Amino acid sequence: MRAAVITALTGPDAVEVQERPEPVPESHQVLIDVECAGVTFPDVLQTRGLYQRRPDVPFTPGWEVSGVVRADAGGFRAGDRVAAMPITGGLAESVAVDGQMVFPLPDGLSFNKAAALPLNYLTAHFALTRRAQLKEGESVLVHGAAGGLGTAACQLAAAYGARVVAVVSSPEKGEVARAAGAHDVVPVDGFREEVRRLTEGRGVHVVVDPVGGDRFTDSLRSLRREGRLLVLGFTSGEIPTVKVNRLLLTNTSVLGVASAEFWSDEPDYPGRQWRDLVPLITSGAIDPPIGPLFPLEEAAAAIRELDERRAAGRVLIRPR
Repeated sequence: MRAAVITALTGPDAVEVQERPEPVPESHQVLIDVECAGVTFPDVLQTRGLYQRRPDVPFTPGWEVSGVVRADAGGFRAGDRVAAMPITGGLAESVAVDGQMVFPLPDGLSFNKAAALPLNYLTAHFALTRRAQLKEGESVLVHGAAGGLGTAACQLAAAYGARVVAVVSSPEKGEVARAAGAHDVVPVDGFREEVRRLTEGRGVHVVVDPVGGDRFTDSLRSLRREGRLLVLGFTSGEIPTVKVNRLLLTNTSVLGVASAEFWSDEPDYPGRQWRDLVPLITSGAIDPPIGPLFPLEEAAAAIRELDERRAAGRVLIRPR
């Protein structure tokens, strides 16, 4: 089969499409013929060896896919349409996935949309419902709101009855965030002042931050009393530090969101999350915005699109 392979830890240009042996599923795995695969920020980090999971090179990246089950396994039947989270190996024509990371598709959901759902929406669901304990009527500030995780957080927070304020770096990305359910859009520069204005000085209940870097302190200052700041990653490349006296002043909390590690400890949790999301998928309340679609031969270019922050909407790869 053909697969995109990271051949060196030097960035997206080291990704090559090669012929690789087909996966042989273990007893707990489901073999999926991949129709579409999502490109995620962990894929970008893995091309440089910067993600916490560091397989030995060469290896095939790819966290999320959609496709068709090839043979009966794990409670699925041959021919079933599914989405799945292989964690690695998804940017290929076929992949073997732990059965608890395979999810049935609602009728009518396209493979393109399905491939854009698992990692970001299950992560956003975990962040908002499990870690933040988001309540209807609260307000949520989302950084990187036009990205895959950002749009997922905007849509889910809005679906749960929150007021969503999106932080973006351009007017074009602001339109993506609005389409994803953001009620207000503010620019990165001066976002703290805009949040104060929009909330009449009170601040927001929850901040979703996959960016980190120098905006972190202003995110803390944008919280209201007993607010919660969710740390989901550091796409800026800089890991901020917290002066904990700031937490005392308003009884605020900084909460880590490590969904993959949580799923490792509770492997049945992603399936329960998916069942929670299906009604929102079928109703259209969550609907991932789709950006550029690349053939497998251009996997390096697809990952570079995300690396260089050009994408508005999900970057996808069609292996077949």
